[in-house]
Amino acid sequence: QVQLVETGGGSVQAGGSLTLSCAASGRPLRDYGAGWFRQVLGKEREFVAGISWTGHTATYDDSVRGRFTISRNNNNNTMSLQMNSLKPEDTAVYYCAATEQVIVTPTGANYYWGQGTQVTVSS
Repeated sequence: QVQLVETGGGSVQAGGSLTLSCAASGRPLRDYGAGWFRQVLGKEREFVAGISWTGHTATYDDSVRGRFTISRNNNNNTMSLQMNSLKPEDTAVYYCAATEQVIVTPTGANYYWGQGTQVTVSS
């Protein structure tokens, strides 16, 4: 029943920063593990980062570790992805995901999804 809406996408030059936000409604975000995936046209959706129910555990794909930071605010039913040092290869549609499991993982299933937000990084 939870609905997710991503905001914050846009265009940025290489080396720049963007912050994506995901707002949950219908159900409290605290009931869900969460995370972010991204997808390029013609390719499979890939895992970016995950965060546990309370935010005490965070996981990252190797391609973004050290550059991206995932966080959540259960009081406001929001999750965010701070993206720094962006590269052209980060260009994709980014999707917010939630799960009744503890955390979103690269191989999990039965996730709830947002509509996606486009991130474009120019070189």
